[in-house]
Amino acid sequence: MTMDLSPQAILPADPQALLFGRVWLPGVQGPALVRVDGARLTDVTASFATARDLCEAPCPASALRSAPGADLGSLADVLANSDPATRDASRPWLLSPIDLQAVKAAGVTFVSSMLERVIEERARGNPEAAAGIRAQVRDLVGDDLRALRPGSPEAAALKQTLIEAGAWSQYLEVGIGPDAEIFTKAQPMASVGAGSAIGVHPASTWNNPEPEVVLIVASDGRIVGAALGNDVNLRDVEGRSALLLGKAKDNNAAAAVGPFVRLFDREFDLAAVETLSLTLTVTGEDGFVMQGSSEMREISRAPADLVAQALNAHHRYPDGMALFLGTLFAPTEDRDDPGRGFTHKPGDVVGIGCAQLGTLVNRVAATDRCEPWSFGAGALMRNLAARGLL
Repeated sequence: MTMDLSPQAILPADPQALLFGRVWLPGVQGPALVRVDGARLTDVTASFATARDLCEAPCPASALRSAPGADLGSLADVLANSDPATRDASRPWLLSPIDLQAVKAAGVTFVSSMLERVIEERARGNPEAAAGIRAQVRDLVGDDLRALRPGSPEAAALKQTLIEAGAWSQYLEVGIGPDAEIFTKAQPMASVGAGSAIGVHPASTWNNPEPEVVLIVASDGRIVGAALGNDVNLRDVEGRSALLLGKAKDNNAAAAVGPFVRLFDREFDLAAVETLSLTLTVTGEDGFVMQGSSEMREISRAPADLVAQALNAHHRYPDGMALFLGTLFAPTEDRDDPGRGFTHKPGDVVGIGCAQLGTLVNRVAATDRCEPWSFGAGALMRNLAARGLL
C-alpha cells in the first residue's frame, strides 16, 4: 500500500501552526532540528542541538519563532523521501520529532478501552473468547462510566460493589482508582516518525493501533506542545498477563510520534488539546478498511493530572518526557474469521489525524523487518560534538 506523504495530507489545517521536527541529514550522518516555514524547512540546529533543548527554553514557542536558521529544502521533498520502501538514502528524510525525552504512556484512560482491557484479561489473550466475555462485562459494569471521576467516593463505592460481585479487575483499578497507569513505551531516541515502518511483533495474532495525543513536557513539568502518536498494542500478549506489558508495548519501531510537534502558543494550548477529535484509518493490502476515532473530551483523567502523576517530586525526568495520553479506540470489528476481531497484517497503512496536529501515517511491518534501532543517545552526542554543536 502506498502512503500519502504530501504536505497537504500531513500538515495541520491551520497554516499558522508552529511546528518543529527532526530530519536525518545523510551528509553529516545525523539529525537536524527543523522549523516548518510554509513549504520549506529551516534548520535551527545551531540554536538548539536537540528537541530536548528547545523544549527546555523558558518559552519554546518564542524561541523557535526567533531562531535563525538555514534553508534545508522543500518540505514536500523531505516527506516524499520518508517512506523507507522508496527512500533515496543520499537525501534527507523525516524522523520522530522527539529525541532525548523519556517516552512514557498512560493506559486505561478511556472507559471503552478500559472495558476492552478487562475483556482481554478475562479472555487470557484468546480473541475467540472475547465476544462472549464482552457481553458479560458490559451487562455487569455497563459502559456509561464517563461521568465517574477516578479516585472519587463514587468510584470507590463502585469498586466495592464489583469486588463483592467477584468482578473486580486490575484494569478497573487503574481506570477508576486514584492512581493512573503510567508505563514506559520506548527508550529515548527509539520512536519512529511519519512515513517510517511501524513494528508489530510477528508472534502476535491479536493486535491493533492506538491513536493517541502525545504531550511534550519539559523537565519542570511545563506542557509545551503536542503531537500525534501510535501506541501499538499486542492484545494477546498483554491479555495473557499484565506483567507482559513491556513485551506487548516496547518493541522495535512500535512507538510512532509525529508528524511534527505543535508548540503551545496563543492559538493552541492544553485547552485545545482537551477538545481534539482524532481519526484513524487502517487500509490493508487485502482491501480491508477500518475507520475509528478517539475523542479527547471523553478522557476520564485530565491530561494535566496524568502529567503530574508521571513527573513530580518523586520521579524527575531531566530531559523532559513525551507522554502518550491513551485512546478511546478499541476495535472489535472482525477482519477475517467471525469472532476473532481485528488484527494487523503486514503492509497495513495506518493514518492517525486531526486538523490541529496533522496526520501521522505509517506502514505496518514485523518488528524484525523494521529498520533496527541503532542511533541512540550516545551516537547522538558523538555526532553533535563532531559537528561542533555541543
